[in-house]
Amino acid sequence: MTYTPDPERYDGRMPYHRTGRTGLLLPALSLGLWHNFGDDTAFERQEQILQAAFNAGITHFDLANNYGPERGSAEINFGRHLRSTFRGLRDELVIATKAGWDMWPGPYGKPSGSRKYLVSSLDQSLQRMGLDYVDIYYHHRPDAETPLEETMTALDAIVRSGKALYVGISSYTPERSREAAAILRELGTPLAIHQPSYSMLNRWTETDGLLDALEDEGVGCIAFSPLHQGILTNRYLGGVPKGSRATKGVFLSEDRLTPELMASVRGLHELAEGRGQTLAQMALAWALRDPRMTSLVIGASSAQQVNDSVGALRARDFTADELATIDRLCEASGVDVHKRERGDVNDLRN
Repeated sequence: MTYTPDPERYDGRMPYHRTGRTGLLLPALSLGLWHNFGDDTAFERQEQILQAAFNAGITHFDLANNYGPERGSAEINFGRHLRSTFRGLRDELVIATKAGWDMWPGPYGKPSGSRKYLVSSLDQSLQRMGLDYVDIYYHHRPDAETPLEETMTALDAIVRSGKALYVGISSYTPERSREAAAILRELGTPLAIHQPSYSMLNRWTETDGLLDALEDEGVGCIAFSPLHQGILTNRYLGGVPKGSRATKGVFLSEDRLTPELMASVRGLHELAEGRGQTLAQMALAWALRDPRMTSLVIGASSAQQVNDSVGALRARDFTADELATIDRLCEASGVDVHKRERGDVNDLRN
């Protein structure tokens, strides 16, 4: 059946924010394809998620070369969706991909920021998706062994080649972000956007001064893991469901769900209910409260989850008392909300 997008998808329900000092507008919520878009998820279910997102005004889809679980499979499947659901709609989409982690055998496919790795990886990503270019191309992680100048000149060359319209970085420190922005500015290709982790329970971007650095440099910010790996949802309020991320122990383990943390999560849930929101909706609205936050990368395993997340946009304002209560509950969680987690650079996504 041919997909017909909702004709009211641009009726104002979805805000679009300017990305730093560029001309690019991104929706307040973007869809990440880290989970549920590999070969472990039915193609029809993926299709339902993507269509629900686009119908809601989500025009930005965030991928990476290694998204799967089989590396590259999310890009391959998204390419199939581009030829079906999104046929004729390419110019309404902002498609992003990233490179930086282990990808193919041999020394040139290992985690890197080298020109060789970045250019080769993008060529592979474009082939998998059947695209001539992506809208945003990120260096996915800092690389201490490659000179920053090489990484940034590679990104500049990629833009000049026409294979990407904008470039970004992910999980860089404030200092390295400023350095990267300065190098790209000198080359004539602005650093458009940075993708760090950020949530109520993970506020290192505020403490370390990353948001301040990005504002100074005119760089947009799009946060991943705004629901803190699903902890800031109703999913674990009654225990750990069978088959949930916490039971798999890869990116979230059961031992992280301490009594102190879950007591705080239940308190946040009660506050959200008083606001007429789900906990997830409140967590997303909270993460968007700072005007420097361009967008949030959300994940979804169903069309209903997409629609629930979009519901966060109906109540984005907080009273001073609500913000104080959130701060108090998060501080009592036993989580050092101001400490950059070990998994921040490695594995916290969506």
